Amino acid sequence: MMIHSSNKAYIAFGANLPFEGNAPKTTLLKATNSLQSRGVRMLAMSRLWQSPAWPDPSHPPYINAVAQVATTLPPLALLRLIRAVERQFGRMRTTRNAPRTLDIDLISYGNVRLNTGTLTLPHPRAAIRAFVLLPLADIAIEPNLPGTNMSLAVLIGALPEKDLQETLPLG
Repeated sequence: MMIHSSNKAYIAFGANLPFEGNAPKTTLLKATNSLQSRGVRMLAMSRLWQSPAWPDPSHPPYINAVAQVATTLPPLALLRLIRAVERQFGRMRTTRNAPRTLDIDLISYGNVRLNTGTLTLPHPRAAIRAFVLLPLADIAIEPNLPGTNMSLAVLIGALPEKDLQETLPLG
């Protein structure tokens, strides 16, 4: 895998629990600042979006965003940094899909395709998640889901109507 001096990646952020008295949207913004302070440059940031909690919609709704970043870190090192930022903001990995103070997913890393026990690129479920695709469409320059040949417009059009209706920009 060839890693250049600076690589573009897309990162998805989500939160539905407060952390240290901060609302989830504040946590997302502070998490982007934390990544920047550790050398990950924010190139573009989507609007904030709200989506229902899944699989249990009785939990608080999620606040979501997607950022395009530039980094000199290789993919696995970037993932380790992302996990450290999640922990900084109170993320505890308990049960799958549990409410959380912060969730950060590496969606793509240039055109790198990777499938290890730790990291799969591009993210294997990004193409079916309104809370990733809609914010990504805010900022993506290319017409395809980064790292794939799948059209963003086609993928968004294939989402269930309910997901499109329930995933809304804030403000």
